[in-house]
Amino acid sequence: MSQPPAGTRVLIVEDDTIIAMTAEDMLEEVGCRTAAVAGSVAEALARAADTEFDIALLDLNLKDENSLPVARALRDSGKRFVFATGYDGLPADSGFADAPVISKPYRIEQLATVIANTLAA
Repeated sequence: MSQPPAGTRVLIVEDDTIIAMTAEDMLEEVGCRTAAVAGSVAEALARAADTEFDIALLDLNLKDENSLPVARALRDSGKRFVFATGYDGLPADSGFADAPVISKPYRIEQLATVIANTLAA
């Protein structure tokens, strides 16, 4: 299992509280810190603008919206991110064909590896 650098700050964008808390626990176990948690696109955009973080973990589907606007804003500002989805990848027309994706439910080893690899790219 690849490990992210110790102290890596992660912005978690997840609308399911239990999944967000589980991600926080997993990240802490591999030496990361949660910079902030957001449950909607508006909240994620606000957190991205006012929070110091190294990488974002973006749930693709947030209630009745998706996190693609957040991904676009992060890409435009040079921030790294990973999509998390329980579906079969990203929509073909998303504009993020090369973006890293982790499938839900994910294991700690998968989360650590995708974050480490994305930061190293």
